[in-house]
Amino acid sequence: MKQRIITAVIALLALMLVLFYVPNEVAQMIIAVVMLGGAWEWSAFLGTQGNATRAVYVLIIGALIAAVSYLDIDAVLIFKVSLVWWVAALIWTFFFPTPIPAAVRWLSGVLVLVPLYLALVVLYNAAPELLLFALLIVWVADTGAYFAGRFLGRVKLAPDISPGKTWEGVIGGLVAVVLLILLRSVWAESNLTVLIPFCLAVACLSVVGDLTVSMFKRTAGVKDSGSLFPGHGGVLDRIDSVAAAAPLFALGISWVGLS
Repeated sequence: MKQRIITAVIALLALMLVLFYVPNEVAQMIIAVVMLGGAWEWSAFLGTQGNATRAVYVLIIGALIAAVSYLDIDAVLIFKVSLVWWVAALIWTFFFPTPIPAAVRWLSGVLVLVPLYLALVVLYNAAPELLLFALLIVWVADTGAYFAGRFLGRVKLAPDISPGKTWEGVIGGLVAVVLLILLRSVWAESNLTVLIPFCLAVACLSVVGDLTVSMFKRTAGVKDSGSLFPGHGGVLDRIDSVAAAAPLFALGISWVGLS
């Protein structure tokens, strides 16, 4: 736990530096580098041997990130495609364990990482505080789920995918998100009848992101996607929940009056 806390504090300080102090172009470049790190870790799920294939996959993700960055591509369309993917992934979790064909592994990484990159950049360009708020929803949901699950957890959420997760944990995470929104309303005017359901939907989808990446890790026979963050695992272990939540948040900010 001590190592996890130290790593989390360092990562949070680094995030604040990126969000509020470095130039815009540098921040977007750092986001892209993180996504490429995630692509390298995802390439371990492809079922292929050798670093050459893994490098090719990273290059493909890099090319797609460049395309959505510099070409006139409709971000809203990409976010809608992402939302369809995550709903499909939710349904998929009900049938796991199931074989995952190689082509699906390749495509799934694209659907996880590229919309995530675009969502993070869109939110950052809208306002760094907005991106931080989206991340806080995921972190608070995850933290609330951890403690509620640890002390109250009885009913398993998806034992074949992530045996440690419980329904009590999910409910605890959602309660924590509601408290976050109420706290935010103290200093920022909010339409709670709209914002609370929206943020709860974002939090629920973050759970789907976590479970989905866990499916691929279990299929590949790995516990953590990497070891970049001591006590926390790799890049994918840190962004799996955000990958599902951020595109929905970016898609809905205008609906709930946050943009």
